[in-house]
Amino acid sequence: MYTVIGATAGAVLSFLVARHLGKNIAHHKGKGNLAKIQHQLDRNGFYYVLMLRFIPLINFDLISYCSGISKVRFRSFFFGTLIGIIPGTFAYNFLGSSFVDSNPTVIVTAIVVFIFLSVVPILVKRWLSHKSNLDLPGNDGK
Repeated sequence: MYTVIGATAGAVLSFLVARHLGKNIAHHKGKGNLAKIQHQLDRNGFYYVLMLRFIPLINFDLISYCSGISKVRFRSFFFGTLIGIIPGTFAYNFLGSSFVDSNPTVIVTAIVVFIFLSVVPILVKRWLSHKSNLDLPGNDGK
């Protein structure tokens, strides 16, 4: 619990520093892909922060800083971070404590849990992306 509180507080601090120091970047009107990304972050910031936080291998501070200079709303960032870091925190803590236990079964289980929690969000995102491409009106799925 302390890890989640501390990590969320640190992420919020990084977000606010980036938001304050990078406000010229955040209000910059992008063109092309940058504008599309900014639009998606504005509309779906919670989802993107949540998905990125689910993957424990992505740099934690980079997500916070990028969210701070983008159009992600603070509330979306906060709750996406709070909820999204719980599985990774569990995986890291379980993995670390398994080495102290020195039981090979526990160590292997912890490694499997860590890999599972790292790969599943990527697979879910791909599945949802593929499904949404098939469900678009006028899209025959090809």
